[in-house]
Amino acid sequence: MTYWSKKRAGGAAACVFAMLAGTISVASAQEARTHTPVTQDMLNKAESDGNNFLHTNANYNQTRYFPNQQINKDNVKNLRPAWIFQTDVVETMETTPIVVNGVMYVTTAFDHVYALDARTGEQIWQYKHPMGQITTFCCGPNNRGVAVFGDKVYLGTLDGQLVALNAQNGSVAWKKDVADPALGYSETMAPTAVDGKILIGTNGGEYGIRGFVKAYDAEKGDLLWTFNTIPEKTVGVWATHDATGRDLHRDIKAEKAALAKSGDPYKTLGGGVWQNPAVDLDTRRIYFVVGNPSPDLDGSLRPGDNLYTDSLVSVDLDTGKYVCHFQYIPHDVWDLDSVSPPIITQVKTDTGETVKGILHGGKTGHVYVNKADDCSLIRFSEAMVPQENMWTLPTAKGARMLPGANGGVEWSPMAIDADHSLAYAINLNQPMTYQVESTPYPEGKLWLGGAFKVIPTEEQWGNVTAVDYNTGKIRWQAKTEQPMIGGVLATAGGLVFTGEGNGLFKAYNAENGDVLWSFRAGAGVNAPPASYTVDGEQYIVVAAGGNTQLDYKRGNAIVAFKLAQ
Repeated sequence: MTYWSKKRAGGAAACVFAMLAGTISVASAQEARTHTPVTQDMLNKAESDGNNFLHTNANYNQTRYFPNQQINKDNVKNLRPAWIFQTDVVETMETTPIVVNGVMYVTTAFDHVYALDARTGEQIWQYKHPMGQITTFCCGPNNRGVAVFGDKVYLGTLDGQLVALNAQNGSVAWKKDVADPALGYSETMAPTAVDGKILIGTNGGEYGIRGFVKAYDAEKGDLLWTFNTIPEKTVGVWATHDATGRDLHRDIKAEKAALAKSGDPYKTLGGGVWQNPAVDLDTRRIYFVVGNPSPDLDGSLRPGDNLYTDSLVSVDLDTGKYVCHFQYIPHDVWDLDSVSPPIITQVKTDTGETVKGILHGGKTGHVYVNKADDCSLIRFSEAMVPQENMWTLPTAKGARMLPGANGGVEWSPMAIDADHSLAYAINLNQPMTYQVESTPYPEGKLWLGGAFKVIPTEEQWGNVTAVDYNTGKIRWQAKTEQPMIGGVLATAGGLVFTGEGNGLFKAYNAENGDVLWSFRAGAGVNAPPASYTVDGEQYIVVAAGGNTQLDYKRGNAIVAFKLAQ
């Protein structure tokens, strides 16, 4: 039996959904929780914090592994909705809920921020970003969440701003222009807070921007450093093969002639950073992946390897200076860019040595394993999706290749279980044709250099895959009826949570991929889940808002679950 209670607060509908003991659980305004300042020590220890969810990807290592096991394989069948909060915006949702001692922060498309009581879903405050006149963004008006540090909540916006909000009431503490949206820059990623710095990259690889990662002072908003993901010399080594050793079919002679004629294209070469960096406080380094070059499909206008696009990059946390990189796909003309956030964990080399490694789920369908010290490649996994006609070049009429431009692993963050050396990824199977059409730089407008198109007569589907990252072997796979996009959460209870475009939110057995529980949310569940504990009860929470990129059913719900009593 379903019981509903609606409460209007500040123009938003706070919907509380309770099925526990047949009663409605609603906190009064007087009982609403207040923000606890977030210390650096709390952020450092997030990996072992079974109460809070303080980082977009759970911790600085970005493992998306939650250490509480109150919800486990034996009782997950008793998981029920605890409450549902409905936002004002019915549109694609990719937010990861952040939870600080019973207060939850979530975002929507078009950059609304809500603070909620994590016990009940009741709204505490709302911030509606006053959007500028110009916004330029690819793949939907997304926002992936906030960062928290001290007494502030930090938000990136579609009109290219970084905003610091007072955590107690949502008022603006400061805001800074990160980059000019008129030139194609936008912010959909969640910022990262570390040691008094707020780190943020940029979108815009489809618009001829020059990508970057920037660090701002958390208290005042002053710019501390900038790392350009496109160096002034982008040629590289004229690589002829990808990271797996396959021929990229490049015409190096023609590229060298183009370089001599037009020069290095670094000013408009793209290289956006879609997702959070992993942070290694021991070495004072961060690791992030860089997106596609511009224009996406037309390599004739951008000779060379196009550094550091489609790469894992490491820079110094304190100065932003380059440390190392590894390029997965030099001179990418298929939009198979690196977007899923990297993960730091201990890995084994081929000789059995244990070293600090970096994992990345690629659009190619491989999980790549790199060494942290020098970014070199240790191994790549078995392909998690079919690969057909790999690296066939785009043509004027259109050439078929699989994976298509969405992946493999799209921006969707993976999760790992370090005790069992397993990485959990969600994948897409979408055969596409790649069509090239050369056009000059349009200054702030979409610049694909052609088109990639799903083939409507061919089957599309997805899967959830567990990969042993110490061997590269696939441990198990579970097929889904639709291509997967959103993200994964693994827990100490032996569970893997992820959602689908048809509205299903599922819990899998982390050992073998069996579905142990499911819930139909009414809109696409295409956001990364989170978990937290309040008053001794563990919750699982996820946004159900669908997805613009794959045109999954839109919604506006944040849904929290706990065990029925």
